[in-house]
Amino acid sequence: MKRPNVQKMQAQCDAFNAANPVGADVLVMLDGKDEPFKTKTRSLAEILSGHSAVIWLEDVRGCYLLERVTPV
Repeated sequence: MKRPNVQKMQAQCDAFNAANPVGADVLVMLDGKDEPFKTKTRSLAEILSGHSAVIWLEDVRGCYLLERVTPV
């Protein structure tokens, strides 16, 4: 099994965080939904347990993969 590239994920988080402060408006593709959900970030993007770049969002339970989030 291929190991996650932590440096690549950290660069992805750093770029997102530099452009989008906590409280920034974003769209997220939620599980089981066809349309994006508009919300705000409630954390900085981070690497979860060494395997996934994620972010925590307002009015959303749990964190979501950063690749499913688009700044507005």
